[in-house]
Amino acid sequence: MKVNLLGVNIDALDLEETVRQVAEYVRSGLPHHVITINPEFLYNAQADRKLSDLAGRADLVTPDGVGIVWACRVAGSPVPERVTGIDLMTRLVKQAAVEGWSIFLLGAAPGVAEEAAARFSLDYPGLRVAGVHHGYFNDNEEAKVAGKVRETHPDLLFVALGAPKQEWWIDRNLRETGAAVAVGVGGSFDVVAGKVRRAPRWVRRLHLEWLFRLIKEPSRWRRQAVLPLFAWLVVKEYMFRRRAR
Repeated sequence: MKVNLLGVNIDALDLEETVRQVAEYVRSGLPHHVITINPEFLYNAQADRKLSDLAGRADLVTPDGVGIVWACRVAGSPVPERVTGIDLMTRLVKQAAVEGWSIFLLGAAPGVAEEAAARFSLDYPGLRVAGVHHGYFNDNEEAKVAGKVRETHPDLLFVALGAPKQEWWIDRNLRETGAAVAVGVGGSFDVVAGKVRRAPRWVRRLHLEWLFRLIKEPSRWRRQAVLPLFAWLVVKEYMFRRRAR
């Protein structure tokens, strides 16, 4: 089931249901784009029709973050839970080791994808890593990079270029890569490789991961400043208008 939030359709699936849906995509062999949508993306999509159209073309859109889960509830269309990029990637990698799917890691600084792949291989014996490539390439090299991915025939392609750059890259190049499923995962490679520490579980349970990241990376304040704007937009759109009716 899909729910509409601020003009963008989001799949009301929990993590395990999302993994099962991705498994169907892999078995189909056809290209599929998965977007894990966060408040920043959705807020910016209100002023940028191209972003909302991009989300509309995706085959699966997951609620990435407690802000999206909260907003869906306020809108009267609740979703089961948040399905973040890193949680989905980790769960899919685990499934890939079981199913024999191959994965390709594209993005982050030179060397980071290799370290993330090595960590995944240690955690999930039997995992098939088709290849890795850093994210430090220019627009003129885009087709070349997509061709390198295609040479490895991956089932799952994880792209860590930051949102929405990674979503645009997938939108333009998915068919050329030959991957069955591509997912944008932001800074997840850095976390898996141990370059960046993720918030402890207790912090995540309290829905304060955003605050933990802001303390660790103060330069994120501009991005975090979108959160109250997003919250106000949701309240105005769904609470005030509902009362007015």
